[in-house]
Amino acid sequence: MNKLLIALTIAFAGTAAFAQTGTAVKESGKAVAEKAKEGKETVQAAVTSEPKKSAHKAKAKAHKAKAAQADQKAKAAGDKIGK
Repeated sequence: MNKLLIALTIAFAGTAAFAQTGTAVKESGKAVAEKAKEGKETVQAAVTSEPKKSAHKAKAKAHKAKAAQADQKAKAAGDKIGK
């Protein structure tokens, strides 16, 4: 009975850690995607004329904010792994 309880505890802890790892990976992926979009908009702003340049800069700024938010979520999920 005692061995069964230990086995169930280990299985449950492994499942919880796997779920947190999945969240951390997912949020890291979102952050990378947003950083890539930010880079794209920055390059487009560099090569276009003024009316569209401002729009590209604003989009880049929005992607930068989303990337920072995703980074924070990934870090928080990573900190919970194993606890």
